[in-house]
Amino acid sequence: MKKLLIFFIGVAVVLAGWNASRHNWYDREENELRMVYSGEVTTLNYLTAATANEISLAVNFVDSLVEYDRFGEIKPCLATEWNTSEDGTIWTFKIRKGVKWVTHEGKVYGKLVAQDFVDGLKYVLTSENNSRTANIVYSVIKNAKEYYNKEITDFNEIGIKALDEYTLQYTLNKPVPYFLSILNYLCFFPVKGQFLEEVGDRFGTDNRYILYNGPYVMINYEPHHRRVLEKNEYYWDKDNVYIQRITMTYNKEANVLAPEMFLRGEIDHVGIGTDIIHEWMNNPVKRNLIRPNRTNFFSYFFLFNFNPQFSEEYEPVNWLVAVNNRNFRKSIFHAMDRKSAMLTEEPYEPEKRLLNTITPRNFISAGKIDYTQLEPLSKFTNRDSFDEKLALTYKNKAIEELKGKVSFPVKILMPYNAASRQWANRVQVIEQQLERVLGKDYIDIIIEPNPPTGFLERVRDSGKYALMELNWGADFADPETYTHPFRRDSTSSWIHMARGYEGENGYTIYENLVQRAADEVMDINKRYQLFAEAEAFLIEEAFVIPYSVGGGGYAASRINPFEISYSPFGAVSGRFKGLKLLKTPMSMDEYNLLYKQWERERSERLKGAEK
Repeated sequence: MKKLLIFFIGVAVVLAGWNASRHNWYDREENELRMVYSGEVTTLNYLTAATANEISLAVNFVDSLVEYDRFGEIKPCLATEWNTSEDGTIWTFKIRKGVKWVTHEGKVYGKLVAQDFVDGLKYVLTSENNSRTANIVYSVIKNAKEYYNKEITDFNEIGIKALDEYTLQYTLNKPVPYFLSILNYLCFFPVKGQFLEEVGDRFGTDNRYILYNGPYVMINYEPHHRRVLEKNEYYWDKDNVYIQRITMTYNKEANVLAPEMFLRGEIDHVGIGTDIIHEWMNNPVKRNLIRPNRTNFFSYFFLFNFNPQFSEEYEPVNWLVAVNNRNFRKSIFHAMDRKSAMLTEEPYEPEKRLLNTITPRNFISAGKIDYTQLEPLSKFTNRDSFDEKLALTYKNKAIEELKGKVSFPVKILMPYNAASRQWANRVQVIEQQLERVLGKDYIDIIIEPNPPTGFLERVRDSGKYALMELNWGADFADPETYTHPFRRDSTSSWIHMARGYEGENGYTIYENLVQRAADEVMDINKRYQLFAEAEAFLIEEAFVIPYSVGGGGYAASRINPFEISYSPFGAVSGRFKGLKLLKTPMSMDEYNLLYKQWERERSERLKGAEK
């Protein structure tokens, strides 16, 4: 009760600094949040899902053992308490009693019990189900990898047990410093085993074939038309769910039409792109309707493909020879002017979004030192990679080494999602800029638009790119999470196929560096140092070109972004629990005031947690 009192007092302090005459805070009569979208999800199966669109829906339907409050502190959710063994390998959770599973019609199906988490993990670790997050599970749970690879067939040998109806226990391979934070990811979510048996392969194919224990139920799901979410009246924490209904309408031209729809009062939130931001900023009425978006801990980077699966017209064989030349990669690495590219997203303060490493700044610290400032990573953190003179030096070396082996100019296929105007603008800027610096006699950038639905599976995961912008969000509170997109079990990267980087025991140099870091579980500062060395190697060899953090930009919105769950990692983005609709859109000044107050309160909370 004391914590709740402090929370509400904190909210009152924030609101006291707001413009009361303009807002009167929240619209208590209007209980529907209206949005539009242009990219459809390919599944509602949260146990196999991995894309941001899929995750943002799932976190509204099913709860996790723990959750994050608006300051980023871990709080009880489906677990009410937990403890760990002295050696840190056994974790025991008490499951919240009285939690109901309901159908898409809002009818009670059954109660949540510890066995539901066991059933969920068994589904994820059954390789035939093709869960794209199974690697997160089998990297930590005892015998999970062996079961996934069918070296073990008895699931009772796996490190998860329902000790009784409301007691759940995990056994780990070794102590995992970030285990609590990893539980917030979808692969650890529960599922009702009886329901799985009833629906079989239909599980997750639409809203009728999943169960709900979270804040919302999807009562209507018409792909490429509409989604409707209703408040779950059986939700255990329903007093903190304020918006009754969320309507998401599909429109393939949403990015173009949504701003005008917002002005007409048809929707309640819209991103304001760079193509119209200047016009809105210079309009005295519209200017008062927009606010910044918060940056997040999604890392954006450009990745070279060592397993090209694109068509012959783009010369995949020629590309494969070129990309395996270090100097060729380094020439592109140093020729890319990332600031020019960022102007397509952030025309006013592009530097605040740029990222020189894979792991974002302020994600985690080794003692009092930010992880990105650890040697040898700091040499990249503190300087811009764009250097025309250096790029041309590497170009000349590459030409000399590749003479007679490749045909110039080397074709570089760079696909993008056509639903994103900023991405479309960005690839055009990059094409012109790289060809200007390196010359069209050396490279030929080919940009290719692709439809949004199924884009990741069809393009990224199928290897149909030469150089492409990708992103990754943290799954847990440890730098190991940012190594996952570059491992050989990744769905989108084939760095392990690069030639000349063989290491020990059949693995690459990078994989050996990562494993060495992952094996260090007792000395956290040493662990972080080793991960910094692995990340620095990845950048030094130009396997990847770091680009930016996610978020940012501008929005016109009746949503207060400081009310929702906050975390650098896990599945929290897109969660509507805790939100209330504002009567009028938040302004720049109101956002800046609330942001400063939120930062101050969060800092005080974190200091208290340390004590």
